[in-house]
Amino acid sequence: MSEVLSPNTTAPAPKIGFVSLGCPKALTDSELILTQLSAEGYQTAKTFQGADLVIVNTCGFIDDAVKESLDTIGEALAENGRVIVTGCLGAKTGEGGGNMVKQMHPSVLAVTGPHATQEVMDAVHAHLPKPHDPFIDLVPGAFGAAGLKLTPRHYAYLKISEGCNHRCTFCIIPSMRGDLVSRPVGDVLKEARALFEGGVKELLVISQDTSAYGVDVKYRTGFWDGKPVKTRMLDLVQALGELAEAHGAWVRLHYVYPYPHVDDILPLMAAGKVLPYLDVPFQHSHPEVLRRMKRPASGERNLERIQRWREICPELVIRSTFIAGFPGETEEEFEHLLGFMREAQIDRAGCFAYSPVQGAAANELPGMLPEALREERRARFMAVAEEVSTARLQRRIGATMQVLVDSAPALGRKGGVGRSYADAPEIDGLVQLLPPEKISKTLKVGEFTRARIVGTQGHDLVAVPV
Repeated sequence: MSEVLSPNTTAPAPKIGFVSLGCPKALTDSELILTQLSAEGYQTAKTFQGADLVIVNTCGFIDDAVKESLDTIGEALAENGRVIVTGCLGAKTGEGGGNMVKQMHPSVLAVTGPHATQEVMDAVHAHLPKPHDPFIDLVPGAFGAAGLKLTPRHYAYLKISEGCNHRCTFCIIPSMRGDLVSRPVGDVLKEARALFEGGVKELLVISQDTSAYGVDVKYRTGFWDGKPVKTRMLDLVQALGELAEAHGAWVRLHYVYPYPHVDDILPLMAAGKVLPYLDVPFQHSHPEVLRRMKRPASGERNLERIQRWREICPELVIRSTFIAGFPGETEEEFEHLLGFMREAQIDRAGCFAYSPVQGAAANELPGMLPEALREERRARFMAVAEEVSTARLQRRIGATMQVLVDSAPALGRKGGVGRSYADAPEIDGLVQLLPPEKISKTLKVGEFTRARIVGTQGHDLVAVPV
């Protein structure tokens, strides 16, 4: 295959290897960097060896993520030698107060923290000069104003803010990503429209705290299409719902803290404007554990809040994450959490055994539990979570649901894989699609199909396209 050449030159375009680790918020940082690189004429390399330089976007949230990030940097250095590091691990201090990455891998070219597109570009320019002037709308494969995306073409993450104002004792994200900074509402809606116009059928709204959108700017009034729109969760979700409706697309809300004003979103879900799906990081249910965690939003009232949400929108699906074995957690407090799971009927739940992350205030709390006990409680929690989830999935049998197709070999003649409104990509279950009953029926990736639920399989549904 011939080399890609930069305009007005005979030299091949410089190639950059890129690795993106961690959460969807880090993925959106990677998309911004890759969009800028592509706009300036850089090519991406498929291997470390085939690159002139490698960028590693790291995660530093829990110990396993730190290890994966450091190992990936080491691998890139061994195979390429020229490495720029960005992301959350880049903001972490090591022993003696120095930069952890520089201490572990002193030969890296540069280190930045998260959401640092310009700093990364400055480092790239210093070590691999740009081939030509940027023309953003010449970016191949991009969604216009929304830039490049690393997700499949039919769904995309939309980051509405950066950072967090909470100081939960188990979390070090504010020390890496800073306090809440909301994106201007007009910019968010402009990106959303570009994505929908580019064919995205599912928009996943992400942040550290979606419910707090606009708090930092006192819900300032912005402008979108010449109309005033407040920088506030409700107004943003209403506008996203209208955009999605015009394109026959879904909007899914993630990282929603259960503040009272979230109640105002439920009528929009009941009316079909946005998906009746909430990703709510409850973390625990017992008031004393929540106090030690320094969790916001009156956590002890979450059960009645969930009941009210389901009264407004019976179709609501709730996904959440929890921590088992938090310092000082008694058997009684843990049993309270299991009781909450059963009563709240959380549809989808993940659970971490408490991990003492370096720099987290919770490490100083009394009553650190043995690792074996933390793991045992996590396993007990997941057994209850699966029992609840399985029972709720069983209720779907016989229903006909709209399914977004993610995979459909041979036009789906032998079946395929998709997701219902209850399934966020990569974290929830799937809909296993059987071969269609009608020979004329075909499936296409990125399009919706109606499917009749005929059974369950673990966390997944089994359905026949109709």
